[in-house]
Amino acid sequence: MLKKSTKGSLLIVSATLLAGSLIPCKALAQTTQSAPKPATQTAQPAAATSHSRYQPSRFPKRAGEYYGMVWGVDSLQVKLAESGEVVKFTYRVLDGDKAKVLNDKKNEPSLIDPQARVKLVVPSLEKVGQLRQSATPEAGKVYWMAFSNKGRHVKHGDRVVVVIGQFRADGLVVD
Repeated sequence: MLKKSTKGSLLIVSATLLAGSLIPCKALAQTTQSAPKPATQTAQPAAATSHSRYQPSRFPKRAGEYYGMVWGVDSLQVKLAESGEVVKFTYRVLDGDKAKVLNDKKNEPSLIDPQARVKLVVPSLEKVGQLRQSATPEAGKVYWMAFSNKGRHVKHGDRVVVVIGQFRADGLVVD
């Protein structure tokens, strides 16, 4: 005959063993039930899957340093505006003397998209003039110019070239 304490501990041990053996079985049953069934998906064309949540790289750090040292500008950006009808090019001036070339009215700016095979220009309006800033550049200020994108040939993700006189910025990504 077993003592009461032995009987109680035997009961606890057998209950623990029983519970321990049920947990893995229950977990195994859940994993087999929740396993996704193979879906029969058709391959989508590459054009439908071209949108990515990842941002393309702007340009190498070394290129940014080059623009800063040679042309006195950094933070070069190209963005679509006005529902894609306008492409806005912005830059921050680090050195006003070096950046004068970008704001000089004599230099005709252009934006070239080699993929779309287009060359965009800054439009000139009757009462406003050219859609660009042409004041003497000051260090720390951000300047812009707007290119007409009639026909919306330039799109998000395109790599473009901005040319203003001798200044040339290659591989800028359109945001």
